[in-house]
Amino acid sequence: MTGTLDGLTTFLDRHGKTALIEVAGAKGSTPREKGAWMLVSPDAIFGTIGGGQLEYMAIDRARALLDGHEAASATDQPGSPDESCSETFSVPLGPAIGQCCGGRVELSIRQVDPAVAARLGKAAAAEDASRPHIYVFGGGHVGHALAAALALLPVHAVVVETRAEALGDIAHGTATRLTPVPEEVVAAAPRGSAFVVLTHEHSLDFLIVAEALSRTDAAYVGMIGSETKKATFRNWYLKTAGGSEQAFARLVSPIGGAEVKDKRPAVIAALAAAEILRALGHFSR
Repeated sequence: MTGTLDGLTTFLDRHGKTALIEVAGAKGSTPREKGAWMLVSPDAIFGTIGGGQLEYMAIDRARALLDGHEAASATDQPGSPDESCSETFSVPLGPAIGQCCGGRVELSIRQVDPAVAARLGKAAAAEDASRPHIYVFGGGHVGHALAAALALLPVHAVVVETRAEALGDIAHGTATRLTPVPEEVVAAAPRGSAFVVLTHEHSLDFLIVAEALSRTDAAYVGMIGSETKKATFRNWYLKTAGGSEQAFARLVSPIGGAEVKDKRPAVIAALAAAEILRALGHFSR
């Protein structure tokens, strides 16, 4: 997924006249939490405050504010106070606007000026920096499909390979790492990372998984394969690699669960992506 800061910068560069919509308060059941925001220009939007009628209403009011501010700016005397560049209002999420959430949202709308842009940039940079890291070891069919699935999510995904040709056509927004010693990437990963192992060699899988299981601060360690492969790894891990049953119990294999029997790469990738996000959500940072 392209970083929030990159997307924000690109949007502001392309659309000079822009309004910021922020969720200033949220009570009860609401589409988004307090602090959620989006940008609105006369012909485009960036981000979301939850969609639905609430967002449509907010977009209309933001564009009306921009139009009103432009008209007021044409007639105001230099130095006169400008009261047309912001507003705050409260919206009950009920039948009156065609939503049944039942909560109430307070929205703030204001025109983006340099100070607002700087504040958003700082917040976007912090959001990007806090994204969890997911390392996909292997650029085969499932690796490519998983990279494509993760590219849509607010994570920092890295595909790690020993073969340069396997890194071609990786989904845009996904980082790549070419290395002859992929287990070193595991050792250097930040705390709370997720490791998904699906290389072209079982022996390489085993080495990477063993290294990942040595990280007690990993949020997720998964290995593609069958129950037979998992049993073979366990035998090697306990007898040869010096592993423990406690560490082995943290291994997720097969990845994506066993309930769905469809083994097409895109299906495995979708199930695995959901599984990884769940693990990341449960990890205490």
